[in-house]
Amino acid sequence: MTDLVFLAATEMASGIRRGEFSPLELVEAHLAQIDRLNPQLNAIVSMNREQALGHAARLSVARQREHRKPGQVGDTVGPLHGVPITIKSSIDVAGLRCEAGTKLRAGHMPSTDAPLVAHLKSAGAIILGTTNAPELLMAYETENLLYGRTNNPWDLTRSPGGSSGGESAAIAAGCSAGGMGSDGGGSIREPAHFCGICGLKPTPGRVPATGHYPPSGGPFSLTGVVGPMARRVGDLKLMFEIIAQPEDADVFSTPLPVRWPAESDVLRARIGYFEDDGISAATPETRAAVRAAARALSEQGFEVAEFRPDGLERARELWEIFFVVTGGLLVSRMVAGHESDISRGLKEFLDVVSEHPPLTRDMLLQTWIERDQLRTHFLKQMRQFPILLCPVCAVPAFEHSEHSWRRSWKIDGHTLSYSGAMRYTQWFNLTGNPAAVVPVAKSPEGLPIAVQIIGRPHEEELVLLVAEKIEQALGGYQIPPWAVRS
Repeated sequence: MTDLVFLAATEMASGIRRGEFSPLELVEAHLAQIDRLNPQLNAIVSMNREQALGHAARLSVARQREHRKPGQVGDTVGPLHGVPITIKSSIDVAGLRCEAGTKLRAGHMPSTDAPLVAHLKSAGAIILGTTNAPELLMAYETENLLYGRTNNPWDLTRSPGGSSGGESAAIAAGCSAGGMGSDGGGSIREPAHFCGICGLKPTPGRVPATGHYPPSGGPFSLTGVVGPMARRVGDLKLMFEIIAQPEDADVFSTPLPVRWPAESDVLRARIGYFEDDGISAATPETRAAVRAAARALSEQGFEVAEFRPDGLERARELWEIFFVVTGGLLVSRMVAGHESDISRGLKEFLDVVSEHPPLTRDMLLQTWIERDQLRTHFLKQMRQFPILLCPVCAVPAFEHSEHSWRRSWKIDGHTLSYSGAMRYTQWFNLTGNPAAVVPVAKSPEGLPIAVQIIGRPHEEELVLLVAEKIEQALGGYQIPPWAVRS
């Protein structure tokens, strides 16, 4: 049954439709994998086994009733019928904890599902549990005072990334077929890169962020999104089709149907790639991974050229005002009077915030205006190259440390700060571009290295199809050896 948990989500759904195994067998296999690996991973933090098993049993009965003959499916069997998934513990799932990693929300259990969770359930998905996150999602690694530290299934001494670190670790280790994360500065893409899986940061409003905590409002509605994570790009495509629906409560909600372009239109998309931003170099292996992905696309008939858009550093600086300075102001208000109950990582984040000039009305207004101007300039550049290809992060998964925001690395003789290493994702939260991540290579330590595929706003379909081309050429996800040996 171990092999079952490493199938793609689309393969699981197909196997159920063909009668090769039942939803109940699939859930039982995943629960066994969780029992075997989660004590060391610490990825899944809230479960209701009886509810998951009961749901699987009902879907198994429904499938039997619909099963007229092999390969034929009745109308009530959804595209994810019986597929077990997980959800980041910052997204509402009725009956499961949604604490966003903070003691200030300890025990919080929503009574209703977030819209995207409701859509997934309607498609037949079975929610196994919710996954660990750093406190209030303010770190690129996953540790908090409620549940402790999550480990990377490629190397337990290393971080799975953050803030969707529990989600990425669970999916990579076969404890979940896929799931949902959120991303305000790389929090889907960095963990996907660290754990060797795929992820999609959509355009704000393309997927409803309603039911996420902290709420995606104000500047965070420009930068923060929710999106799918999985082992294969095909699974991202399927989940995106299910969750990309309008929602009145989402301020940027976009009533735009999913439209997959024809193969000929995909191949016409010119692709520009760059290995670094000219300021902070990525590791040699990371740069080589980008070149390999660019070469693979060229060999498939794409027109590919070196191209680095300008304005990237200013985009990072503006993102920092939105996410770090404005976010720090909001977090400070949330934890006021409860400072003894917050984690070391969140305290470090607030210390970093204190080193910035205090947020003023004029600063926020000017940042907002300049953001819109820079976004316009950026999109004009993308008329020439509607798809960009670049690193996800300057480094692969890093070792655990007692410090988060204070760590740094030396690359090519230059010192790279913690946040600076993640700059490759931060730009596109500021500009609102959709971006996907697919693993393509390994570091000298045997850790996954992914590349990032960026498109124009509301062109997730093209982004995912190009990502799939890279995956087909370079192999994509591999099972972490630890997840098989343990």
